[in-house]
Amino acid sequence: MLGSVVGSGELILTTTLGASVGFVMLWWVLLSCWGKSIVQAELGRYTVSTGETAMRAFNRLPGKLPGRRGQVSWFVWFWLASMIPTLIGGGGIYGACGQAAADLIPLAGAASWTLILAAAAALIVFWGSYDTLERSMTFMVVVFTFITLGGAVCLQFTPLALTGDELRNGLRLEFPAFAVAAALGAYGGTGVNASDSMAYTYWCAEKGYARYVGPRDLDAGWLRRARGWIRVMQIDTVLTLLVLTFATVPFYMLGAGVLKRLGLLPSGSETVRVLSHIYTETLGPWASALFLVGASFILFSSMVSGLAGNAHLFAEALVILGFIPPEGEHARRKAFRAFALGAPAVMATTYFLVANPVWMITLGGIMGALMMPLVAGATLYLRYTHVDRRISPGALSDVLLWICWGVMVVLGLYAVGRIFWA
Repeated sequence: MLGSVVGSGELILTTTLGASVGFVMLWWVLLSCWGKSIVQAELGRYTVSTGETAMRAFNRLPGKLPGRRGQVSWFVWFWLASMIPTLIGGGGIYGACGQAAADLIPLAGAASWTLILAAAAALIVFWGSYDTLERSMTFMVVVFTFITLGGAVCLQFTPLALTGDELRNGLRLEFPAFAVAAALGAYGGTGVNASDSMAYTYWCAEKGYARYVGPRDLDAGWLRRARGWIRVMQIDTVLTLLVLTFATVPFYMLGAGVLKRLGLLPSGSETVRVLSHIYTETLGPWASALFLVGASFILFSSMVSGLAGNAHLFAEALVILGFIPPEGEHARRKAFRAFALGAPAVMATTYFLVANPVWMITLGGIMGALMMPLVAGATLYLRYTHVDRRISPGALSDVLLWICWGVMVVLGLYAVGRIFWA
């Protein structure tokens, strides 16, 4: 989960937003961190208690469209359409990771490294050999997060130190009209976004949470197991929330405190080199290599975890649409592996065509921002129609879920309105 949520959104989109607007949207970044984890937790509750993963669960939503073998939910078709900007955004992640690797190990150019890393990610997901990488990536993500937090602290001992007035201004709910695209991209690409929340249900299934609970019945043993594994899932959620907050906020502060004041904005082939200033200006020139190592790990972790999550969703969508028989596990595995090999090729190609990681990842983030209210609304529907009442969330969780969904809808409409109003 950490490998997925602490990645390109935090490193690139959050930092770029800070570089664009300064400190005035700190409130927005905090909302992005805290407002989506409740959706992750409630969707995880559904999976642990029913054994159904996200795509199959969302096929229960009202509103049907034709599929190959019957009617399917509109959400499944909409998700497939959303993969176009998502793959473009993924291409930006691949390209940024290639830039970081090329600066760190200049034995090949950024284009060559992009292809090498895309092939590596494809093979890891194809063969399912993620366990060892998972442990090393988790270690690197946590270490890089706390080094970045240290950089934000060191910022206060430089001429670029932030002031109390700037911090207070960051909590005043200002929304600069010129930054709508960057703000939506950062919101959709940071924290536990729509794709992460859906992919998390597959991690719950693969880790065995629902399997250990067993099929739902009236037995007291099932109820005890369900409550116990839901608590385990909630620990996932809380730990992820803590780490992503400690990752996202420092990146934003460094973008606003360093890049904005130096007049630097990440873009094109200089994206990673510009971002490295957040380390070199706070920790010293020696920290450039440290930044490149951490950035490479974080971006590659995003590549692998994002590819695996979307491959699961893609294979499940083909089953629901009728292109794969429900009992065809072999065919499902073939679809998963086909996506694992084909999607990196598509994403790497889009990077070569556009060659602007910030713009590409922003586009993917905007798509994520549009998806998030839909995922939250769908989770609300499942909570009241399909979750066993014996393990329903408490009143506080219900209130928080409704508030999160309402805030997502209102702010989304407000952001779109600012585009036309401006």
